[in-house]
Amino acid sequence: MTIDINCDVGEGIQNEHLIMPFISSCNIACGGHFGDKNTILKTIELAIEYNVAIGAHPSFVDKKNFGRQFLDLSEAVLKQSIEEQLDLFLSCLAIFNQKMHHIKPHGALYNLIAKDRCEAQKFIRIIKKYVKDCFLFVPYNSEIAKVALENDIKIKYEAFADRNYNTDLSLVSRNDENALILSSAEIVRHVLKILKSNKVKTVSGLEKKIKADTLCIHSDTENVIEIVSILTTELKKRGITIGA
Repeated sequence: MTIDINCDVGEGIQNEHLIMPFISSCNIACGGHFGDKNTILKTIELAIEYNVAIGAHPSFVDKKNFGRQFLDLSEAVLKQSIEEQLDLFLSCLAIFNQKMHHIKPHGALYNLIAKDRCEAQKFIRIIKKYVKDCFLFVPYNSEIAKVALENDIKIKYEAFADRNYNTDLSLVSRNDENALILSSAEIVRHVLKILKSNKVKTVSGLEKKIKADTLCIHSDTENVIEIVSILTTELKKRGITIGA
């Protein structure tokens, strides 16, 4: 078995050099919730150094709330903001003669298009020209996954290694105290269950079907370095290869 481990990076934590040795793909903030040309270039350079697949991490343009608050935008306004982020990102990639491996929406935008079909369709119309030769990271059985497949877009199902799930497979809100999984041992158990049984244990205790081609760990989780190092070590011990 091979599994991709991805991480949201270029978000101001400045711990990318410690994370990159343990992951196989990264999602680089491209100016919506965080970032500018300089942070994008610096993070791309690190990804190349560690042979990590490079993806864009577009968001609602809302640095004040780190892209984690819903914005009710017209399609035209959202289109302009997403295109500006992706065009900036691609211009940075071109400097290094690199290609974009994937796109992964961030925060409130990610959660919105996961559950709202109309918003998912809007997002796909906006990014369709950008994903001809790369993947879109999507949650399993989400509206954005269904719409992407209907439009012949290559997807990778994403699950979260450091987050708890509700029964409907949405992530537990960050406003709740049990949103994050911080114990490395618990994360290993959580991930192995997903990989071995295609099921996740939700906070209600129910087990729900899920699929994962890529596992996300957040760079702003307080003990992220410990988490990624222990997780990759434990997966490799069990014969699971880390790779994009």
